[in-house]
Amino acid sequence: MKKLVLFFLVLISIQFSLKAQQEPFHKFAPLPYAYDALEPYIDKMTMEIHYDKHHRAYYTNFIAAIKGTELENTPMETIFANMSSYAPAVRNTGGGYWNHEMFWNCMKPNGGGVPAGKLGDAIKSTFGSFDEFKKQFAEAGVKRFGSGWVWLTVNEAGKLIINSTANQDNPLMNTETLRGVPVLCLDVWEHAYYLKYQNKRGDYINAFWNVVNWDFVQSGYDKAIARKQ
Repeated sequence: MKKLVLFFLVLISIQFSLKAQQEPFHKFAPLPYAYDALEPYIDKMTMEIHYDKHHRAYYTNFIAAIKGTELENTPMETIFANMSSYAPAVRNTGGGYWNHEMFWNCMKPNGGGVPAGKLGDAIKSTFGSFDEFKKQFAEAGVKRFGSGWVWLTVNEAGKLIINSTANQDNPLMNTETLRGVPVLCLDVWEHAYYLKYQNKRGDYINAFWNVVNWDFVQSGYDKAIARKQ
């Protein structure tokens, strides 16, 4: 009987070990909500295409770009910190994979409103008011030539800044001039809004404030500030 129990324990241990070996270090996370959960601000079809086509393609191509290298088991933040050392394919696909995952978490159904707590205080002290922050953030998005992202970032001095990056770059990459820990992001590639808003990027940015997940942003801000202390 003891031998039989020992046999099953060994078998279970092997199964768990094999499963752990099969699961990739970098994973494609499920969308945090249904495709239509952010309507009417972001439509269902855009979410389906954006998440299941664009985001998934970035992930798939990123995994292909790092296959057989140490990056297969390297945290994304470490990869970004050394991005200048890697091929453009890693930069473009890795950024696209990670940026989109953050973007989904920056939104939620019935989101929006005004951030409170330490984040709200920091926004007011930095930009003068929440409305002024939204204005500057929107301007950064509208003025981004071509495709890219807008970020609210805790810079290396522990202060909030608004910055914009081209293509799939982000403030964690050592290829950026304005670096720091991003806590809020907005995708301003045309595929993020064109089906509903066409060329009216400003309308899309205004709609974004109705779905912002300030709880997620606050959590990211708290972690970023704690790292500076």
